[in-house]
Amino acid sequence: MLSRHITDRLRTERTPFYLYDMDLLRRTLESARAASSKHGYKVHYALKANFDPVIVGCIRGYGFGSDCVSGNEVRYSIESGFDPREVAYAGVGKTDEEIEYAIRQGIFAFNCESRQELQVINGIARRLGKVADVAFRLNPDVDPLTHKGVSTGQADSKFGISYKEIDEIAAEAGTLNNIRVTGIHFHIGSQITELRVFEYLCRRANTLFAYFASRGFDLTHINLGGGLGIDYMTPEANPVPDFETYFGIFARHLEIPRNVEVHFELGRSLVGQCGEFISRVQFTKTNAVGKHIALLDGSMTEFIRPALYQAYHSVENLDGAGRPEEEFTIGGNVCESTDTFAKGARLPELRRGDLVSFKSAGAYGASMASRYNMHDLPRAVHYHGENVRG
Repeated sequence: MLSRHITDRLRTERTPFYLYDMDLLRRTLESARAASSKHGYKVHYALKANFDPVIVGCIRGYGFGSDCVSGNEVRYSIESGFDPREVAYAGVGKTDEEIEYAIRQGIFAFNCESRQELQVINGIARRLGKVADVAFRLNPDVDPLTHKGVSTGQADSKFGISYKEIDEIAAEAGTLNNIRVTGIHFHIGSQITELRVFEYLCRRANTLFAYFASRGFDLTHINLGGGLGIDYMTPEANPVPDFETYFGIFARHLEIPRNVEVHFELGRSLVGQCGEFISRVQFTKTNAVGKHIALLDGSMTEFIRPALYQAYHSVENLDGAGRPEEEFTIGGNVCESTDTFAKGARLPELRRGDLVSFKSAGAYGASMASRYNMHDLPRAVHYHGENVRG
């Protein structure tokens, strides 16, 4: 990927940092826009995946809306130039202050996750003398066949309104005069590569849409969430996800009136492959059982996915050309045993000072970084054609 072709330029950069291939990002956005617009679908960018201002600005320029899960994300979206009427606000624990801010801004819709949340939004809107647009976030009890840590649509999840409460919520919503129910919303999980899962979602969505229509709700949109996965194993073979197939599934299986808008919330599939996490080998050693260890100047503090989800990221020694391959455990410099990027990774011998690249790090990399051990937050380097900008 990109880092291999500009390694000489990267050697002068202070590590660790995230490298973003802006050309690949633009190709990905063009593909997603073309495939979704063919069916008249609206895409909101899931800001939680990566809120780097250069990346967000690029995405906004392609006409996507914003999908938010916190009040700060709503504020950041609006201050970054997104039209409030294209901001969808989900999240299971919205605070009163966050709700009030979003109501005052006139956002597209709150994706409401509980009966109590509907009551709270109604009360705040009444105090402000406004009517808030909301969508019911329904838990469809669909197994997304992905990592349990990013599964959100099964019956035992904390997310969404239980199907057992639908009758009560449908009845009560009609008595809440300061909310307007404009849609229904689903999100079943993240990093979904078994695309038949989305067919199951369509069936459940069809049933639930028909149910609310039969109860007299005039729904103007349906939000199917996101979840489309990327190729972590062989990223260079599939740098741009198959948006044509993804949106085509919904076009074939979704059965709703033609005048109802269909919305999606894509994050990882838009930005995942454009980013690499670049770190430098500080020390190497061999432990008592003969395992080769390489310790980097980066850690789970800057890039937590391998430690948190045991996530696999393809790794490359950018300075290892011509060296024999060896098997390494690659660890970070945080005082935690879980701070390990890879075990049994085969790559050209790692030496002190080598640059190491972890691929497919554009999503949930920088956005999940912390200052644990008082580390600095990681820098970003953006590559635009022939220009590298830090």
